[in-house]
Amino acid sequence: MAEEFKYSCNTASETLEWIHAIINFIAPYRYFLDAHVVNFFKDRLWEPVDKEWMDCLRKEPVGNLLWIPSGVVQDHWPGSLKEFILTLRSLSLSREQADFQEFSGMHIASLSNVLAQGMNHKKKHEVEALSALVSLVAKQVGARTVVDVGAGQGYLAQVLAFDYQLSVIAIDACSHHGKITDARAERIRKHYAAKMRKNCSEQREFSVPKTVTCRVLSSDTLRALSNSPVENDHAGNQHLSQKCSVSQPARLAEDILPSRSYSDSTLVIAGLHACGDLSVTMLRTFLECDKAKAVISVGCCYNLLSEEAIDIADSCCGFPVSQGVKSAGVMLGKSARDLACQSADRWRGLDEHAGLHNFELHAFRAAFQIVLFRHYPNILLESPTIGRQGKALRRQQNQRILESNLHHGGPSESGEPRKSVSFLHEYSSIQSSKSCKSRAVDGYSLFVKFCESGLGRLHLPHLEDTAYSAVWRESESYFELIGPYWSLRAALGPVMETLILLDRLLLLQEYDSDLEASLLPIFNPVLSPRNMAIIAKKIRK
Repeated sequence: MAEEFKYSCNTASETLEWIHAIINFIAPYRYFLDAHVVNFFKDRLWEPVDKEWMDCLRKEPVGNLLWIPSGVVQDHWPGSLKEFILTLRSLSLSREQADFQEFSGMHIASLSNVLAQGMNHKKKHEVEALSALVSLVAKQVGARTVVDVGAGQGYLAQVLAFDYQLSVIAIDACSHHGKITDARAERIRKHYAAKMRKNCSEQREFSVPKTVTCRVLSSDTLRALSNSPVENDHAGNQHLSQKCSVSQPARLAEDILPSRSYSDSTLVIAGLHACGDLSVTMLRTFLECDKAKAVISVGCCYNLLSEEAIDIADSCCGFPVSQGVKSAGVMLGKSARDLACQSADRWRGLDEHAGLHNFELHAFRAAFQIVLFRHYPNILLESPTIGRQGKALRRQQNQRILESNLHHGGPSESGEPRKSVSFLHEYSSIQSSKSCKSRAVDGYSLFVKFCESGLGRLHLPHLEDTAYSAVWRESESYFELIGPYWSLRAALGPVMETLILLDRLLLLQEYDSDLEASLLPIFNPVLSPRNMAIIAKKIRK
């Protein structure tokens, strides 16, 4: 049985030991990492999996399957299966939200209604925690300026400016986001000014975030940013000139700050879910820029990381970034990066109906892949996307269920399972009250609707009923394998994310001994699955 051994990452050598343990363990399970679940039936993806595991899990309740990615096993399972799941758990970073009461000088305050306007529950939770952490770190390193990278609509930037009185530069690739940030900040400024006048308080100047519109998703555009002057438009908003020459990524902060006439020449780089390579770019900029004294990066969208240049010594790809992982020659691939985006905490919070919907949706999509393969093989060369087929609505419903369970601790006020808005709910809800024959008919009719909807989205003509029925007959008996396979594969997700994050941490640890770097889970993982912050500070000599 796997030991409950907790790896540590306090030093570069400890981090590298953890990374090598992950690499060595996942090597025999490459068939999970490289798999694309839409090809489940076409490529018979269950065949490489231990038959004893599949025979055991195909009989398990859906609820037990949903807990596998969280490392929960059942006593009656085969020893090798329990060993696999428990080892994965021991190799994964702990996702439980940190107790901020242990941090001296840090206080998470609830946002006022005016600052929280427009935020959903998840965003409010994230901004409250991250803004308090950024403020604490800025105070520790003696910085009064924060560069918010990938600022979006400026929620974090505005809280840092208005609540914590920090000078904030909000950078985002979308000019529309910049305009929204400016307009929202002006409304907030007017609100506070009016409140002070009403209370006869002493008038004071508010620190309003300054917006910069620039795409910094690649090293090329970030280098181009360095020689691009900041200009005012007619509305007084500040943007970057489009005519740029090439320089070094570290000049991101070197050039922006002087152009804004800040007396404080030190800064903190922060990012809330900076997408893909952008989170890595933040870390590299922090290392190479003297004025950057700290960085707080919460990454996301690992599926968008670049990996193409692993064999080039000076490459600026998104993975791997540390010399230790580069030396190991590790490549993830698109499917493994997708897997790193899975959320074990969210899946275990779902009820059995929602879990069943998930498995049914995968089964229908995998069977539809055979339809395409047989009748429209050329379309598969284009990696077709047929949309989420009700998944987006179901995800919103599931999020409401999870948030409600956080407050109420149960499935619903009535005690009944909550219903999904997916059309697959019709299939699952009628199973217990119908015969096997009528259940098959109901499932088949929904499968036909799924296929016709998918073909319509791909602008392809519908097929004769015999085309659908042939695929259904071949696939239906294997539907029960989807849940076990998906759950076992998803159990690798937390480990893949751990590998990506440890690679980033090791990049910082390799750079300089006069640097403190750590990983900290700062959000509730059920509300915000990408809850790990990389925090690094340059130690004053």
